[in-house]
Amino acid sequence: MRRPILLAVGLVLLVIAIAIMVIYTIDIRAARERLATGSLLADTPCGIIEYAEAGEGPAVLVVHGAGGGFDQGMGLGKELVDRGFRVVSVSRFGYLGTPLPEDGSAEAQADAHACLLDALGIESAAVIGASAGAPSSLQFALRHPQRSDALILLVPALYVPRPNDSAPVETPSGLNFVFATALRSDFLMWAAIRTARPTLIRTLLATPPELVDDADESERQRVQRMLDNILPVSVRRQGLLNDGEVLTALPRYPLEEVRVPTMVIGLEDDLFGLWDAANYTAEHIPDARFVSYPDGGHVWVGRHQQVLEEMAAYIRE
Repeated sequence: MRRPILLAVGLVLLVIAIAIMVIYTIDIRAARERLATGSLLADTPCGIIEYAEAGEGPAVLVVHGAGGGFDQGMGLGKELVDRGFRVVSVSRFGYLGTPLPEDGSAEAQADAHACLLDALGIESAAVIGASAGAPSSLQFALRHPQRSDALILLVPALYVPRPNDSAPVETPSGLNFVFATALRSDFLMWAAIRTARPTLIRTLLATPPELVDDADESERQRVQRMLDNILPVSVRRQGLLNDGEVLTALPRYPLEEVRVPTMVIGLEDDLFGLWDAANYTAEHIPDARFVSYPDGGHVWVGRHQQVLEEMAAYIRE
């Protein structure tokens, strides 16, 4: 009796395993096809830079956060296209089609932003630096002020004085485990997105999951796209590791020397603890405008349209 039962159980498990692999193969192939058709490569003096471009009007350079690429930036940028802007979304060093050079610093990345604008014939642009994209965006304003029409730092991962010289970015519970497991493998990342969504929202997106549960359908879909767009994580891993090196050793930039019109946006319940950095940055950049929300988490859930309108109005102004 035992042998037929064990064979039946084994057969069921085999069927389940095959079904899982088929679904995974379909999903990861779709993710790779999306990346293969959505961007261009610019051969610049700063190296190969991947980017996507859309729209007409004043130029806006969107600089993505950790785990992103041109696709993450375009997730935000396409709604600025609808508001009358020409959006250029870049893949930062080590992400997707942009190689990680020997010097992966924020300063070198800022110069690469200028090289990309040169390649596209854009004299100047407003720059939106989100999360881990903020250091190079701020450096761009410092190093190339004549090319910066405006600077928007969205939930910026920047220096803030903390006791005991601790890192500026806090680590939500479980993030180290996610880095040690899911972020090492496309399959594990895919499985986590499908089975541990609240955990990823809290750790990778640094947002209270209950905010997403209570949000409207469009916001829940936006958060799901952000998770799905992490795939394939294997072509983002070098960028993630480089971001880790940059963010854990962030110096205090000379904020008082910024001469570019600047808006800083922070959310108090950002689980990365970046509201303090946003507030500190806005206090020390001359005439910076600080926009603060009491809730929304790191990906501003429930505030998306407000954030878009704030940014669009500031750039036009």
